Amino acid sequence: MQEWCRPAPREPRGSAPRTGRLTPVVLVHREKQVAQLRWAYRACEQQGHGHVALVTGAVGSGKTRVLDAFGEWSVDNGGRLLTAAGSRAEHGLHFGVLGQLLHSARLSEEETSRLDDLMHEAAQRLPAVETAGDAADLLPTDGPVWAPLLHGVFTTLNGLAARGPLVVTVDDLHHADAASLRCLLYVTRRLRHARIMILLSEASTPAPAHPLFHAELLSQPRFTRVTLPPMSVECIAQLLDRDTERAGNREEATRLLHATGGNPLLAQALVDERADREPDTVPAAGARVGDAFHQAVLRCLYRHEPGVRRVAQALAVLDRPATAELLGQLLDVLPDSTVPALRVLQSSGLIDADHVRHPRIRHAILSDMPPEQRRGLHQRAAEVLHEHGAEAGVVAEHLVASAWTGAPWVVPVLKEAAAQALASGRPDLAAGCLRLGARSENDAQRRASLMAMLVNARWQVNPLAVGGYLGELTQAAHDDGRTPSASVATVPYLLWQGRVEEAAEAVTGHTAADRGPAASRLQVMQLLVALSHPDYLATVRETPSSWSRAATVPHSVSPSLQAVSVLGNALIPAGGNDTVGAAEQLLQRHHIDHGALGLLTAPLLALLCSGRAERVAVWGEVLLDLPAARYSPTWRAIVLAILAEAALRLGDLSTAEQRARAALEELPAPAWGVAVGGPLGTLITCATESGRLFEADRWLAQPVPPGVFRTPMGAHYLAARGRHHLAMGRHQAASADLHRCGELMRDWGIDVAGLVPWRLELARVQLSLGNRTHAAQLLQEQLQVPHGLDDRTRGRALRLLASTAGPDHRRKLLSKAVSLLQSCSDRQELARALTDTSQALQQAGDSAQARLFVRRASQVAQEPGVAPPAPPRLTRREPGQVASTAQVAGREREDVLSDAERRVAVLAARGHTNRQISNELFITVSTVEQHLTRVYRKLDVKRRTDLPSRLRAFDEPTAEGARGEAC
Repeated sequence: MQEWCRPAPREPRGSAPRTGRLTPVVLVHREKQVAQLRWAYRACEQQGHGHVALVTGAVGSGKTRVLDAFGEWSVDNGGRLLTAAGSRAEHGLHFGVLGQLLHSARLSEEETSRLDDLMHEAAQRLPAVETAGDAADLLPTDGPVWAPLLHGVFTTLNGLAARGPLVVTVDDLHHADAASLRCLLYVTRRLRHARIMILLSEASTPAPAHPLFHAELLSQPRFTRVTLPPMSVECIAQLLDRDTERAGNREEATRLLHATGGNPLLAQALVDERADREPDTVPAAGARVGDAFHQAVLRCLYRHEPGVRRVAQALAVLDRPATAELLGQLLDVLPDSTVPALRVLQSSGLIDADHVRHPRIRHAILSDMPPEQRRGLHQRAAEVLHEHGAEAGVVAEHLVASAWTGAPWVVPVLKEAAAQALASGRPDLAAGCLRLGARSENDAQRRASLMAMLVNARWQVNPLAVGGYLGELTQAAHDDGRTPSASVATVPYLLWQGRVEEAAEAVTGHTAADRGPAASRLQVMQLLVALSHPDYLATVRETPSSWSRAATVPHSVSPSLQAVSVLGNALIPAGGNDTVGAAEQLLQRHHIDHGALGLLTAPLLALLCSGRAERVAVWGEVLLDLPAARYSPTWRAIVLAILAEAALRLGDLSTAEQRARAALEELPAPAWGVAVGGPLGTLITCATESGRLFEADRWLAQPVPPGVFRTPMGAHYLAARGRHHLAMGRHQAASADLHRCGELMRDWGIDVAGLVPWRLELARVQLSLGNRTHAAQLLQEQLQVPHGLDDRTRGRALRLLASTAGPDHRRKLLSKAVSLLQSCSDRQELARALTDTSQALQQAGDSAQARLFVRRASQVAQEPGVAPPAPPRLTRREPGQVASTAQVAGREREDVLSDAERRVAVLAARGHTNRQISNELFITVSTVEQHLTRVYRKLDVKRRTDLPSRLRAFDEPTAEGARGEAC
């Protein structure tokens, strides 16, 4: 058992090879126990008295290694060593252990033959099949056969000890045969004047294998019991590294101690795995990281008795703390019989008190069990736990693992567990329960209810996986028209797939009572149909007050109705509705609910459509951190897509693209159904705004379902495609897409700028064509929308409108645009508005003020994710001088810094003196002064300390290039 020992220091390379015996391994954390044995050996050697020592410890604690190490030491110190080991496989072989001892003695042929004949004759008188038990009870000592054998064995051993102490080691005494133990007892009684040391080792077992043998052994006058304790943190740290003071090793050692309980065999396996992960080590051929620990667990497990293994398997199946009573019922044994097994398993480090210590130990135990045995234990666990009143989720876990539904209580328990799992945000667990329950339910109505829950759970994990279940549920709802619940349950998933006619039929083919959950659920689905496919808005517009008020009365309606109503108020704004406040309240109230992630996407969209992208960014991060987001890829992808659009509206193109890509990785494009226009539209816009037009073409090549253009996501996609057409110079295609977008939104009656400001985008097309009048008309129309005009859209519209106005009015419009864009945190549009303002000031002859705006635009453009606007070319003029556009163009080249001037200016801005600049650039001091004079004039600089800021404001990209060249 070399798993827990540390090898002695290696010889340095190039040293001469050692001769003779191999260097013994150095034991870790066993020096005290070995010292006890050495003391007994010295007493035996010096005083001539025999000694008996028993080494005990848990399986894997290093008993064999202690015996081997002591045996090697005794040989090195003049002793003689006989060794044997008990085995479960040879437990019924008479004199098996004694035969091993005599064989290792290498006796003469005559003496060997005499003892073999005596053992053979004695074996003929013993029972043919031996069972575990007490040696004294099994083997009678009377008769003429035993006396010669026992006397011969003792005489032989005593003769071997004539020249020096004789050490007799027997490992795994608990597996030794009874006949050999009888001989050992005979020898131990006669050790008073024999230099013989008998060293035995025994593992912890639920009950002593040979109680009377132990009783007589313990009564010997010279007896030592050596117990091997679990490894400590310091001991494991020595295995990790000889430098036990390293904090990293101690932290890792603590982790290993927690995982193994201090079992040396298990700890060494984890240390070996750690070494395999280090880059400088080469694992053995065919070895995989993790195999060592797995095999070590099984080695521990199979060295225990079958009853102990069964208890370990039962604990692994239960996967939770268990009492002796529960284990007894599970294994159909007396509860008291499991207590010793628990004690043995705890001593070996496999369990901690009443549960499996570590998930990897549990995995190893379960993977070793045959599937039928595992399913049988799971079934029995479900029955016993149900009898004990365990929670439905706990019982259902075992029902799903066993696939057993043979009792009337099974399906109700599965349904209850699934409802709890959905409420806690674990659709993956709910799906397993519902699949098993739906297969076992014979009642059509109850089966339809289970199928509705199953579709909900499966859709949250993978929308592509609900096709068959949804078809079955739809058919069940069609066949059974008595209750609306089955048909209403299909609505969200039919809408996701673009099957709006079927969804509309489901909500209009039934009527609900005036009050109660059924009426509220039906109203939610009616609103969902209308908002997701605005062609059906007319069905709810007739009584808008019935749902618009629901957004602000949270205590009188269901949270689902309130959430959808908040989104409805954002898409169809009306005076007096505080959509933003209602959305924030809903998010604040329910964001801690485990299963409310889907519910909260509606108020999150409402904030986005209300122009509050900065609040969407905050709340979106909160929702992504919810535990439910880890188990529901669909809702997580939806939140990521909303966050991507919010980042785009905040001018953070890199974050927007990253979030949108993540949304499509979380949920592939085919799984998005008709909602795919959302993330695709954001990605197209990001690529277009970043100037990566060919990449935008690749996103446009992604196929989208025809039903997309019947949804608001279709309008979003059309606007993104129109912007791309404009960037590519395809004005007619851009105009067609944006006109179609506007027609859809007007026809639907949801002409909200927070969804798509199509007039603004169409005005950009007209401006690029030179149609300033038509562009101004569209922008004025956009600014006069009575409801739903957010600050971002107003600021963008004012910036574009400024390009159609005269100089004086233009500056006023740009000033207001800058103010609005600052308040809404759209950095991309703010950089553009600042750049336009600097150009307007330059044309008005205010170069100094213009440069300040250039600097501000440059600072905003340097923020992460913002695509920099094209910098204007600034010229200098004297105060009060009016410069025409032609004059500005004529002086442009004259007032731009030359390369030599830039190099000097950069060094001067860094604090270099004129002499230092002269030495570094290999020019005269006079030339440096001339360059600086021209730089001061062109940049309108009065002091040397103003150079850094003016250089950035004047021409940041050029200054950076000059800086790199000067360096």
